[in-house]
Amino acid sequence: MRTADFDYELPPERIAQEPLPDRAGARLLVLERVSGTILHRAVRELAELLSPGDLLVLNDTRVLPARLFGRRATGGRVEVLLLHRQEPATDGPGQGWVALVRPARRVRAGEALDLIPRSGGEPVADPPRVRILELLGEGQVRVSLEPGSTGDVRTVLTTCGQIPLPPYIHTPLADPERYQTVYARHEGAVAAPTAGLHLTPELLAGLAERGIARACLTLHVGLGTFRPVAAEDPREHRMHAEWLEIPPATAEAVARTRRQGGRVVAVGTTVVGALESRAADDGTVRPGGGWTELYLLPGSRFRAVDALFTNFHLPRSTLLMLVAAFAGRERILEAYREAVAREYRFFSFGDAMLIL
Repeated sequence: MRTADFDYELPPERIAQEPLPDRAGARLLVLERVSGTILHRAVRELAELLSPGDLLVLNDTRVLPARLFGRRATGGRVEVLLLHRQEPATDGPGQGWVALVRPARRVRAGEALDLIPRSGGEPVADPPRVRILELLGEGQVRVSLEPGSTGDVRTVLTTCGQIPLPPYIHTPLADPERYQTVYARHEGAVAAPTAGLHLTPELLAGLAERGIARACLTLHVGLGTFRPVAAEDPREHRMHAEWLEIPPATAEAVARTRRQGGRVVAVGTTVVGALESRAADDGTVRPGGGWTELYLLPGSRFRAVDALFTNFHLPRSTLLMLVAAFAGRERILEAYREAVAREYRFFSFGDAMLIL
């Protein structure tokens, strides 16, 4: 197995730079795993493509305004991207964080960076700060957020933080809520579970009317999910840990769906990772929380997930490897070639794919 086996040609103009006006207005490529048959439909037709008794599992994480800019005592500007809380087991931001800083070579352990408000307002006597606690290497640091006169960490993020967008999106987002799912609840992600960006309350209501159940889990998406695989052998790649929480009600919904012969349909690769990290051989999942570093490559066994609704993923990425593991590398690459030829929109704000 080689990382180059998961490459494909993508013209830059096929990378969607902004969301469609209608979340459910995207195109949908449907791939049948066994036959390899490809159909071209629309996301708003999702209820017609699933069956009564199926279970849709959603990731209800919410993206933090995790991109901050600070100023050193020397006047130099530093970008700080919060990656995750050290123990993100509760809702809301905490004090201890692992972060990426840029330029990393300039910061020193112990120094404090005065945070710059988004509005560019006047400096205050006791500004909020990011304090560098420890240098972890590869641009990563351990930091604490010090609210100063703003009063609390939540206010710091609201006034100083920006929603981080993927590096391939170059168009500013007019409405930051378009990078949140309509069911986002538990704040802690630094990237959106983008398959869910297509779903609307109306579409979810239509699925329920058809007898398709819904359950939620939380996996706080980290930047490691989108980090390119640099090793020639993808098995040498190291995944970054992400925090997940599977409620007992969701574990029971998965078990009930299996008993009744329905399919567990994951909305996004993050849901696949969460369910499969806690799956038993019979396809049931254990409730609870913890860190996951699950890495799914061709040859991996899928025990909990029967179908996948997902976006199109970057070449040579762990996400492309996951969908290749689920549906077969050749089938996925053929589907991607057809999507490129038919001018589908790719990546976070692009079109979608349903693998049955």
